Amino acid sequence: MEEYYPLLAATPLFADIPPEGLARLLGCFAPAVRRYEKGGILLLAGYDTGEIGILLEGSATALKTTPDGAAVAITDLAPGSVFGDVLAGSAVKSPVTITARSASKAMFISCRKLLCPCAAMHPEHTQLMQNLVRTISEKYFDLSRRVDLLILKSLRSKLCAYLLGQAKAAGADTFSIPFSRAGLAEYLNCERSALCREISRMRAEGLIETYKNSFKILDRAALAREYQR
Repeated sequence: MEEYYPLLAATPLFADIPPEGLARLLGCFAPAVRRYEKGGILLLAGYDTGEIGILLEGSATALKTTPDGAAVAITDLAPGSVFGDVLAGSAVKSPVTITARSASKAMFISCRKLLCPCAAMHPEHTQLMQNLVRTISEKYFDLSRRVDLLILKSLRSKLCAYLLGQAKAAGADTFSIPFSRAGLAEYLNCERSALCREISRMRAEGLIETYKNSFKILDRAALAREYQR
């Protein structure tokens, strides 16, 4: 497990915890490490695993099933991605299914062990709980920002607002988003075909450049005007 310490330390869950503290925590948690072949299910929608997962190797995708039965890719997971943390300690079932896009390995920590410190009361457990609360709070504010997007009237204004927000978070006009086109359409509550047409129009107008999940804003002022309409 030690070979994954740098990866784990870089996650929001284990931020500011030194290697020796991380070793003590993992010793208490006795996390399960599971391997998956391509297409394997890490987390199934409608179920509560009672665990927080961290992808150690490979890649995965979070999928949501639409009312007509289609599976929509919501976001992609890479090594270091944490999932199930928002569900920790609650009776809420997972709204998404996470499947492996390639041979993968993931670590799972029991929510019961994470939320209930062991008798040793390691000081790093306090830091871990602070990290968990911070992570859940940030995801709550992400949801709030999404609501702000959804109340905008046009798809163009929603897309401009989203791209400007991503550029601000990245600190640059060139950035990658964590969504496929289908996932971004789900996030913006629109049809994938409509989203692709809008992106194509914005490229033709010289507002943005795109390559797969990467975007480059060419005219920030124009996007801001579109957003404020």
